[in-house]
Amino acid sequence: MFGYYAIIGLIALCSWLVSSRLKSKFEQYSRISLRNGMSGAEIAEKMLADHGIRGVQVISTPGQLTDHYDPTTKTVNLSEGVYNQRNAAAAAVAAHECGHAVQHAQAYQWLTMRSKMVPVVNVSSTLSQWLIFGGLMLGIAAKGFSFGFYIAIAGLVLMAVATLFSFITLPVEYDASNRALAWLKNKNMLSQEEYAGAEDALKWAARTYVVAALGALASLLYWAFQVFGRRN
Repeated sequence: MFGYYAIIGLIALCSWLVSSRLKSKFEQYSRISLRNGMSGAEIAEKMLADHGIRGVQVISTPGQLTDHYDPTTKTVNLSEGVYNQRNAAAAAVAAHECGHAVQHAQAYQWLTMRSKMVPVVNVSSTLSQWLIFGGLMLGIAAKGFSFGFYIAIAGLVLMAVATLFSFITLPVEYDASNRALAWLKNKNMLSQEEYAGAEDALKWAARTYVVAALGALASLLYWAFQVFGRRN
């Protein structure tokens, strides 16, 4: 048990460090103005056009770090800062989100798989712990698991789906960044300094998904030990 909490504590610390580092990196690269003077929205529109993608809109969305590609509405949603700003960080984020649009247009298998899992994960991420906890409580009340055990197992299955989703997200995010960086480099969109900043920013962004996936796995293992340990 102590070992588990030590791992969770380490993952939480890593998550905080990576998130803090990511914010500082974006602040740093937000101070590097683009020589071409293009905004994040203009970068996004050009990348889409260069890939022959015509049916995707680039829109502004409220908030900070709220950037995402929505395959259901075919929109590249850029946070207000990224949409309007003309710096290396904005270029990196805009190109990355367009990387997802390119994945969608080319039916990238990992994105397709991830998209199919979204409806299930929306339910499982909320319901899984309640089922596990409820199953454990029923087992304690009945002084054995019986029906409660199977409820807890159902919760574990849902949690496993959410954990799998976290790991499937990794190749999707890394591939989108690779597509973005390749386009930025091949089209000479950025100077050497600007490109280095964009590349570094995207690397730190990707690491947040790695930490999240490890955290999901640690949580799944913990609850599995709770369920099967009590069963034994």
